Amino acid sequence: MAIEKYSEALELSNLSNQLRAILLSNRSLAYIKTESYGLAITDASDAIKADATYPKGYYRRGTAEFALNRSKAARKDFRAVCKLKPKDRDARVRLAECEKAVREAAFAAAIESEETEPLSQTLDVSTMSIEASYKGPHPKGGADALDSAEEEKFLFTPGNLPVEFVQASVERFKNQELIPKRYVAQLLISCKTYFETLPSLLEINLPEDVKGSKITVCGDTHGQFYDVMNIFKMNGFPSAENPYLFNGDFVDRGSFSVEVILTYLLFKIASPNGIHLLRGNHETKNMNRIYGFMGEVLHKYDKDIFDLFLEVFNVLPLAAVIGGKVFVTHGGIPCTPGVTLDDIRGIKRGCEPPDSGLMSDLLWSDPQPFPGKSPSKRGIGWSFGPDITAAFLESNGLELLVRSHEVKDDGYLVEHGGKTITIFSAPNYCDQMGNKGAFIHFEGDLKPSFTQYDAVSHPPVRPMAYAAGMGG
Repeated sequence: MAIEKYSEALELSNLSNQLRAILLSNRSLAYIKTESYGLAITDASDAIKADATYPKGYYRRGTAEFALNRSKAARKDFRAVCKLKPKDRDARVRLAECEKAVREAAFAAAIESEETEPLSQTLDVSTMSIEASYKGPHPKGGADALDSAEEEKFLFTPGNLPVEFVQASVERFKNQELIPKRYVAQLLISCKTYFETLPSLLEINLPEDVKGSKITVCGDTHGQFYDVMNIFKMNGFPSAENPYLFNGDFVDRGSFSVEVILTYLLFKIASPNGIHLLRGNHETKNMNRIYGFMGEVLHKYDKDIFDLFLEVFNVLPLAAVIGGKVFVTHGGIPCTPGVTLDDIRGIKRGCEPPDSGLMSDLLWSDPQPFPGKSPSKRGIGWSFGPDITAAFLESNGLELLVRSHEVKDDGYLVEHGGKTITIFSAPNYCDQMGNKGAFIHFEGDLKPSFTQYDAVSHPPVRPMAYAAGMGG
């Protein structure tokens, strides 16, 4: 709505350059809030052209550039803001964030060729104590932690974590209580090791010998833990007989992201075939820095746990094929002609997503209603038309594309002649969008069946409560 109003105002004749700069800057902010960073940069640049002395043009462009991990370009814009408004404390904070990101990138590049062991291989979990005041669940059951570090480590290997511990941990999360850092570290190290063994493209089949077997596909849940609990209340907890596929963007924006991702990972280790997880564009360091997950982890645990989460995110699978016919990925399909499923299987993981290429396309792209491809409004990836969808599906023997990545009023949208479905599972997104959430059931015939739902109440912690402030 705001974007439409600003667009209408910009169509008026006889606008002064100063007013045009203000309207463009305001529309740029609206685009930032919808993660349309490419459009935000265009508007902010036009605002600067209209009035080079208007600081918010530089501020908006710097914010969007930072979101796209272009720290040097963002730094240049925030330096301009500080020059125009020397006493603007907020601008100086943003500039400091950019300076830090530039230094980190330079350091990472300097050590890239060196043999450096990841934290998951060097962290000694056995030295972590559990506070005597902790009254929550333990993996083995009972009132006390295990004395044997090896036995505890074994319990956190895939298929060996008692579901009773998982259920008790989830109940604890509902009460805004956490589980100890030691258990979280064990979980994350085990998940990293396990996800490394999986291919970039999962092959998922419906459970055999289960009457009325189905799989449930969910889209973005973005830290809305209590809405995730509502999904499980309606549809049952994940298990081998009741499998789920969560299609990325588990974290950020919602302020219970730690509880969401820990719930998914606990169920994954307890029942590896009961829940499947694909990476979204928010399972990345820069998004986490901006949209709250990093701040939330640092508040609830510490930097070691955040770094372990990043290791897990870097090895998450990128796409799945259900029943040989339904292709699922977070953002969209590659626009390069002739891309095969083998090409997707061959994507190298274990890294932050690059600015372009197959991984970027899968995480960031969006459908468009008209044929062909266009530069993405987000500044990364592409917008792909129905002809590109049809060609990709046909050449790979597929029938349907399921993706997420965009809020939809009804929780889902079917487009491209029925060949593309967007599924979004975070109702009343960020406590302000008023949208429904939805999930999809696929049964034996692999025809989609939709369930919609409204948001449920949550404790009084606002969305983005832990965010760094660069999210608009």
